[in-house]
Amino acid sequence: MKISVTFRNREGENWHKDYIDQKLKKLEKYMDTPVEARVVLSVEKFRNVAEVNLMTNGQNLNAKEESKDMYLAIDNAIEKIERQLKKRKERIRGHKSNTSRGDEISPVELYADESDEIQESKVVEMRKLVLKPMSLDDAIMEIDSSKNRFIVYRDASTENVSIIYVRDDGNYTLIETSS
Repeated sequence: MKISVTFRNREGENWHKDYIDQKLKKLEKYMDTPVEARVVLSVEKFRNVAEVNLMTNGQNLNAKEESKDMYLAIDNAIEKIERQLKKRKERIRGHKSNTSRGDEISPVELYADESDEIQESKVVEMRKLVLKPMSLDDAIMEIDSSKNRFIVYRDASTENVSIIYVRDDGNYTLIETSS
């Protein structure tokens, strides 16, 4: 990590640089590649201002804090940077885990963490269908001859995808799609 410390309205002391080095070294666990850090320390009347600019992977993270004590200003600015790094790392980790998982996620599962009322559900089986062109009568005969309670087919006359299923009362429900 390359660290540069600049002092404004004040003479620099070695303990400032050592303290900043020590604090910024703790942030390396959140970063994959070498980074560049610029720290600007300034004093304006009774306010000590610490400004930290961290550049990593093409992203800039900035934090500016002021306090009566320079130690406190430095600590608060570095804590802000640490929160930004944690948030960024969690976002990246969450993004990678969702894309690499390869499972289908239902909308109910996406919001299950946010509400205790919604029961968590997940896709346990996935099937791919080859849609056969057939008429409504052929589809009904197909359902009657098989143990399935529904069938997805391509309507021979309209070329649209249709679904027909057997209701609990023994009648049929037809769902037609249009493009």
